[in-house]
Amino acid sequence: MFHPPSRNWLSPPSSGFIVKKTMRMDIPVDKYPNFNFVGRLLGPRGNSLKRVEANTDCRVLIRGRGSIKDAAKEELMRGKPGYEHLNEALHLVIEAELPAEIIDIRLMQAREILDDMLKPVDESMDFFKKQQLGQLAMLNGTLIEMTARRSLGQSPHFATAWA
Repeated sequence: MFHPPSRNWLSPPSSGFIVKKTMRMDIPVDKYPNFNFVGRLLGPRGNSLKRVEANTDCRVLIRGRGSIKDAAKEELMRGKPGYEHLNEALHLVIEAELPAEIIDIRLMQAREILDDMLKPVDESMDFFKKQQLGQLAMLNGTLIEMTARRSLGQSPHFATAWA
């Protein structure tokens, strides 16, 4: 009787060595001081960053000045053990703990995706932000309301609550 191998036949055989690597990516806050990089990276309820992590098997951490939403709390935490990063410029730390043969590929995939997310784009041409706003509307339940109203021939500004 034939028993297929337990691993995916498309993936290379694993050496079994699990390696942990980290990579730092600077965020160009000095070049674009008015751009909300943290909001763009996180997306609605953190889903954009979660998607990057799920697609690459890497963990992405936002670190440095501006990484804590509450500026007063950030100031309070600065200098405490574990918060030394708050003395550095805003940056990302990408971590992976994967088989040696794929870890570099996954880290580079994460870097490429994050690089694209960190490029400020004119709002009228920002597909990524439109996608995030659509996600937010769906999460809040307002996307369904808008499509339901339009399909009923009602104004999108019709202000009744849908049960």
